[in-house]
Amino acid sequence: MRPTLIASACLLSAGLAHAAPATAPTRLDHILLWGHGIDQITSAMAVKLGFQVRPGRDPDGVANRYIRLADSSFIEILGITRPNPKFDPGMKEDQEALKGGPGSRAFGFRSSRLDAIRSTLQAKQYAVTPFFSGPDSAKPGWRLFAFDKAPLSSNTFFIDYKADYAPDQFDPANTADYRVTREHPNGARELSSIWLVSADADADRKQLENMGFGHAVPVKLPELGAKGFCVPVGPTALLALQPDGAGLAAQAMAAGPRILGVSYGVTDLGRAQRWVERGYQQKLTTYRGLSGESVLAPTVDDLGLSVEFHALKPGGSPCPAA
Repeated sequence: MRPTLIASACLLSAGLAHAAPATAPTRLDHILLWGHGIDQITSAMAVKLGFQVRPGRDPDGVANRYIRLADSSFIEILGITRPNPKFDPGMKEDQEALKGGPGSRAFGFRSSRLDAIRSTLQAKQYAVTPFFSGPDSAKPGWRLFAFDKAPLSSNTFFIDYKADYAPDQFDPANTADYRVTREHPNGARELSSIWLVSADADADRKQLENMGFGHAVPVKLPELGAKGFCVPVGPTALLALQPDGAGLAAQAMAAGPRILGVSYGVTDLGRAQRWVERGYQQKLTTYRGLSGESVLAPTVDDLGLSVEFHALKPGGSPCPAA
C-alpha cells in the first residue's frame, strides 16, 4: 500500500466530522489534493472558489485541512509548512511525480461493504492490503484497505467511517454544528464526479468493470480536450479519460497520469460562477456538461486540476444516457 494513504487517513483524526452513513453501498468519497503550500491552497479554495475550509493537523511539516460537503464527501488538502518536511515514501512519490507542485494522484471509494469488496477483489487476484483503522485502536473511527499495486492510472483505496465519528466537533451530537460545517458560500452540496486522465482510458474502464463498476458510457469533454468513459459509482461517477487533441487533458498528461478534475453540484450556479469570476478576476462562460449547465473554474495553476460546478439535478443516473 502507498504509505501516504495511511498517513492521510491518520490525519483524518482531526478533520473529518460526524460522518453520515453513505447513501449508497459504494460511492466516491474524496480526493487527496496537494497545493503549493497549505496556506496557498486554503486561500485558493476559500477566497477564489468559495469553499469553507476546516482545520486538520500539521505533523512533521505536512499539514492537512478539509472541505466537507452535505453528501458526506470531502476534499482533503495537503501542503508543506516548513523546510525539510518528513515525508513517508508515498508522500515522497507524490511530490516527485508532481515535481513539488499542486495536484492529485489519489482518491477513495466509500462503502459499508468493505469486507465483501476486499474478498471479491482478492479472489480476482488484486494485490489488496490488510485493513488499517484509526485514529487509534482503542476507538477506531475509520477503516480502509488499499492496493500494493494500483489497478487504475491513479491510486485508490476503499474506506468507511463509524456513524458517530466526529473528532473535530466540540460536541459531536450538535447537529447544528454538523450542518454549518457543510455549508459553503459557493453553494456546493455534493461531489458528482472525479476525472482520471491517462494515455489509455479503456484500460481504466476495463479495470473498473473487473472491479465491479460496469455500465460505462462513452463521453467527450470538449472543454477539457478529453474523451473516454463515464462509469457510475452509486450516486457519483468516475470518468476514465484520455487526451482528445489539444487542451487541458493533454497539458496534464505531459506530466503523467493523475486526477484531471472534480465536479460539484451547487444550489445556485450563478452564485458559484460569480464567486469564481470575482476570485479569478475574469469572465467565465457556462456550457452544457455531463451534469447539465456547468462552469469550469480556471484552477490548474493553483490546484493542478480543474474544478467544475454545475446546477444540482434531482435523481437520475450520474452518467448520461448511452
